[in-house]
Amino acid sequence: MKSADATVLRLIALFKLLKAITLIAVGVGALKLLHRDLESTLDHWVALSGLDPGNRWVERGIEKASNLTPAKVKGLGIVSFIYAGLFLTEGIGLWLMKRWAEWFTIVITSSLVPVEVYELYRHPSVTKILVLIINVAVVMYLLYRIRSHKGASK
Repeated sequence: MKSADATVLRLIALFKLLKAITLIAVGVGALKLLHRDLESTLDHWVALSGLDPGNRWVERGIEKASNLTPAKVKGLGIVSFIYAGLFLTEGIGLWLMKRWAEWFTIVITSSLVPVEVYELYRHPSVTKILVLIINVAVVMYLLYRIRSHKGASK
């Protein structure tokens, strides 16, 4: 394997591992919020972070989060852990440069692209655009890599 290929695979692995760590943090945070007064907890976090509590986006976010039922908060935590497990599997497999991980990443990442497009359509943001572009680039690169290295197996 060329060192450039190894570098790109490791960068993709780091991206997947970063997503996994983020989702683990979201999952832990969601489960810690169970059976708490979400509004006062979020007001406290907003004050600590230095955000403007009067900002309409902050107010809207606190309002939406305050209306979540404990079942939805628990569901968010569980789903976050499930996706984190998938991203950990992808990241570790790609870091070890396993062919199965390339296929696994293609399947998982491309299956999430329609959801990302839908979310981007509903609530456009620069972050969502960047994540979509990176994910499409990852799938395209891995497909190119697999097609150009048909004889190699891992």
